[in-house]
Amino acid sequence: MKQKRITEEAIQAFRQYLIRDEKSAVTVEKYLRDVRAFQAFIGETPVEKELVIHYKNHLLEESYAVRSINSMLASVNSFLIFMDWPDCKVKSLKVQRQVYCAEEKELTKAEYERLLKAAGKNEQLRLVMETICSTGIRVSELKYFTAEAVRHGEVIVRCKAKTRTILLPGKLRRLLLDYAGKQKIRSGVIFLTGRGKPLDRKAIWAQMKGLCKAAGVKPGKVFPHNLRKLFARTFYGIEKDIAKLADILGHSSVDTTRIYIMTSGTEHRQKLERLGLVV
Repeated sequence: MKQKRITEEAIQAFRQYLIRDEKSAVTVEKYLRDVRAFQAFIGETPVEKELVIHYKNHLLEESYAVRSINSMLASVNSFLIFMDWPDCKVKSLKVQRQVYCAEEKELTKAEYERLLKAAGKNEQLRLVMETICSTGIRVSELKYFTAEAVRHGEVIVRCKAKTRTILLPGKLRRLLLDYAGKQKIRSGVIFLTGRGKPLDRKAIWAQMKGLCKAAGVKPGKVFPHNLRKLFARTFYGIEKDIAKLADILGHSSVDTTRIYIMTSGTEHRQKLERLGLVV
C-alpha cells in the first residue's frame, strides 16, 4: 500500500485546484499556510488519521482559540479530500455559540474616532479607515474603489464568485473625490502606494498599528477587519435587520453575520442587571 506523504508537488497541485475552484487569493494562501503548518508538524511521517488527531490535540495544547483550530483543520481536511485520503479527516471541535464578544477585542466608536484623529495629516490612511468603516467592505475590496465608481456613487464589488453593489454615503463620496483630485487621479484605483500599486492589507494593517499609542487604543483591537465589524454593529443597532446586513456584508449565511453583531460583555451584563431577577 502506497504511503500517504505530503510533497511540494502535492501542495502546488492543491493550490491550482483552489484557484480553479475560484477561491480568493487570500483564501488560497490561508489554506496553503495551514497545510504547510501541518506538514511541518508531521515532518516525513506518512499521513494517518491518528497523526491528524495528534495534530488537533497539539493545537489545543498550544492554546489556540477553538475557532482558529477549526479553521486550520478545515484547511487540512480540504487538502486530505483533494488527495483522496478522506479516511484521514478529523472532526472539528464543538463550540457553543457565543452570546457576547470579548471586551478586549471589540473596537468601540470612540476608539475608532481617536484612531482617525491620530492619523493626523495622513489623509490616505484616515480615508481608508473611514471607507471601510462607513461601508462595511472587506479590506481586500478597496481595489474596487475607482475614481469612476466614486463619481457614480456606487462601487461594484466582485468577491468569492459573488457581485454586490456598495452605495457610498454622500460625505464619503465628496471626501474621496476631493482626495482623488489632490492626487490627480482621474481614473482607476484611488488608494495607491507611492509606486502606483493598489494599497494592500499588509500596508494598511501596519499603518493602523502605528496609530495605537497616539490614539490610546490597545493594539489587539486595531486591524482593518474590526472596522468592518464596527460598521455591522452600528448598522444593526439602527436597522435591526440581520438579513439586509448579511447582504450588505456579502455573507452567504446570517450565522456568519451574527458573529459580527455580538454585543460586548459589558452590554450583556447591563442587560442581565436590568432583568432585576436578583432580589
